[in-house]
Amino acid sequence: MVYQPAAGARDLLPLDVAQKRWIEDRLQQVFHRWGYHRIITSTLERMDTLMAGEAIQRQTVIQLQNSEDEELGLRPELTASIARTVVTRMAGVTYPQRLYYNANVFRRIWENRHNRQQEFYQAGVELLGAAGLLANAEVLLLVADCLAALSVQRWYVILGEAGITRSLLSVFPAHLQGKVRSAIANLDRIAIENLPLSEELRDRAKLILDLRGKSSEVLRKVQTLDLDQAQQEAVKNLASLVNLLESRGDYPLILDLSLIETIDYYTGIVFEVVSDTAGQVQVLGRGGRYDKLLGLYHPQGEDIPGVGFALNIEDLYQIIQANQQLPQAPPASDWLIVPETANADAPAFAYAQKLRDSSEIVRVEIDLGGRDSEAIRKYARDRGIAQIAWIKADGSPTIESLS
Repeated sequence: MVYQPAAGARDLLPLDVAQKRWIEDRLQQVFHRWGYHRIITSTLERMDTLMAGEAIQRQTVIQLQNSEDEELGLRPELTASIARTVVTRMAGVTYPQRLYYNANVFRRIWENRHNRQQEFYQAGVELLGAAGLLANAEVLLLVADCLAALSVQRWYVILGEAGITRSLLSVFPAHLQGKVRSAIANLDRIAIENLPLSEELRDRAKLILDLRGKSSEVLRKVQTLDLDQAQQEAVKNLASLVNLLESRGDYPLILDLSLIETIDYYTGIVFEVVSDTAGQVQVLGRGGRYDKLLGLYHPQGEDIPGVGFALNIEDLYQIIQANQQLPQAPPASDWLIVPETANADAPAFAYAQKLRDSSEIVRVEIDLGGRDSEAIRKYARDRGIAQIAWIKADGSPTIESLS
């Protein structure tokens, strides 16, 4: 019998880990510079936590059951877990709270493909307790800083506004709103043509479908619609955000009011981070504002505004590897310590520990015996080890450089 990982899971070998850490370390440095602190939440969640507000589809959750017959699930994303943690474990904190994460998530993919990946790695942020223009702008500018730190080229943000899109859909008959929403989300003009809508409503659905492109043009189109006061205010706020982002002069933005995410807890801006390399479009991450989510977990039902995003580590890897920036081998040890005789074993361990205790972070290996000097040198060269210290019984070293 050949033992393999579970279907949809995979193992990360040392080089995989080194490349993953290269990405994560650079993102972490950006998060720290912006004042964010890491949070780690449970991999397992109660199903009622994950299903609160029906934001996540039950069939996408990999479910488990404990001895108490309690329904549990592996987290399919981090925002709900962080929302639950903040309102139950961080009562009385001062807002805003800037939190970031670097973790694995699990999603059941219902497609007829063998070994379809079900474990993913994400890094992202949640900015909690802050509403309005500046909080939205901070998160979107933070995205740009993250991609700059990874030297990602040819990317852009597709920006929508869930509240505006939802209100534009409210004029459709209740029994058809789901189908209209689905058709717009999938950019499916044929489905819109086949829906039993009046000509006026069909034209409106097509207009929503076309609310995508240069920000000034999209804002002009939406303002031609018959908007109530709340909708007008939402459009005004979106225009202010767009102006702030575009004032940088280099923020690659596409405004898209047809953008509808599959997770329903978004209440304001929603966005996708997209790479366009050699004509191949790839979504690198998603985010948005969710001002009602934390209230679902709060003991008194208190709403706490939030906005954040998640970047997909595997998708970033696919983009970055073409630039030859990622490590091409696991980190090499700096030293190989070799006891020359049996009674030099203790001095060799002592010398290795002295190197490890130095102010610099060094990788130090002990040769475990059973090889002659030429085999030891070959091992060191094969592993990229720069220096060998041959230790005598009295503890004195002979240093050999292999560079």
